[in-house]
Amino acid sequence: MSSTTSVSGLSGFDSAGIVDKLMQLEAVSQTRLKTRVSSETSVVSSLQTLNSRLASLKTRADDQTTAGAWSALTATSSVPTVTIAADTTAVAGAFGFTVQSVALGHRLGFATAAASTDVVTGASTTVRLDRLDGTTVDLETGDGTLAGLAAAINDPANATGLRATTVKVAEGSYRLLVESTATGAASDFTLTAADGSALLGGASVRAGVDAAIDLGSGIVATSPTNTFTDLTPGVDITLGVTTTVGAHVDVTLATDTSGRAGAMKALVDTVNAALSDIDTLTSYNATTKKSGALAGDPTVRSLRNQLLTAIYPTDGTSLASLGVQVDRNGKLTFDEAAFSTAYAADPEGVTAALAGTNGFVGRIAVVADTASNSTSGTLTQAITGRNAGIQRLNDSIDQWDLRLEMRRTALTRQFTALETALTTMQAQSSWLESQISSLSPSS
Repeated sequence: MSSTTSVSGLSGFDSAGIVDKLMQLEAVSQTRLKTRVSSETSVVSSLQTLNSRLASLKTRADDQTTAGAWSALTATSSVPTVTIAADTTAVAGAFGFTVQSVALGHRLGFATAAASTDVVTGASTTVRLDRLDGTTVDLETGDGTLAGLAAAINDPANATGLRATTVKVAEGSYRLLVESTATGAASDFTLTAADGSALLGGASVRAGVDAAIDLGSGIVATSPTNTFTDLTPGVDITLGVTTTVGAHVDVTLATDTSGRAGAMKALVDTVNAALSDIDTLTSYNATTKKSGALAGDPTVRSLRNQLLTAIYPTDGTSLASLGVQVDRNGKLTFDEAAFSTAYAADPEGVTAALAGTNGFVGRIAVVADTASNSTSGTLTQAITGRNAGIQRLNDSIDQWDLRLEMRRTALTRQFTALETALTTMQAQSSWLESQISSLSPSS
């Protein structure tokens, strides 16, 4: 980059100020480009905001068209410790049952107390674990002490399937409690010394128990755990461990009208939020005389029309009876009471009209995807196109920086030369004046 020394002001002629003024005129075109970049950046930001809104709308609409969204039931139990889970294959209805037993694991409580450091395994440091299925494990306890025995039972590496606890019954005195980690009648086991003799004076036994419920008419269901999977199609029942034996439980599987209404309201609210964004971005403020960033954008105006048109079924009918309408302000309204009444009366028909193949929710999803799809969306493409335009404008601005720098250099040289010439002329004028003044009147 070349440089030019300025001698502005030596002759009383402000060449630097004149250059600055001329450069302001030279930079008008670049300033206009910068203004366009600012304007285009604002438009892109607005398009991105709207695109995100439509992407969220697409996600919410997709959630409402999944297989389970409209077939889920509300499952309730009359006993708080009994929980009910129903999947999409369950059907509405009600039934009851009586709890006969809850599932318990097999447990041994050994009779003789001992100190933690007492050897309790007899002549060998190995004990023998026999399971109901016939498998046997010889368990090495290390030192044969009570603490060593409990640690060996609990060591995950030994995979005993048991849980040992030493219970303090007096100072320095403990009794051993061993329980199967699994529940049910098949959790039975014995624990003896290596020679088969009893450990710690033998054990009292609480046998493992299957959970059982009586549904009446001679039907009793059992489970090795407290969960009855698919007790009826799509329905799982789980008994809490504190459930009272003999308790009667009433189960109700009802159509989830409230949940459906809430989901539909959320969808309508999301559509209206997108419409509000569009209205704000395309509006004109008569007071401030300013238009929204997307005012006049045909893509955005078309998007608004598509969102409202999606409310109308292709067969020419209306969704008013299902609670969905367009108000005079061009927004959707949702009448939850009308929806709930219609859904309770005909859940299949309402589901088809709203979430079916050609339903309202699906139509909204199509509009949202057409606008916000990450590759083919109209808004996405508009953002990409405008970003490319901004890059071209910035390239032009950079070129103008070089052009203006060269122009300033040229002007500075010109006006520096002019100022130098003026200074020389002023010096010559002063010399002539002094010469003339030195001449005598007689001369």
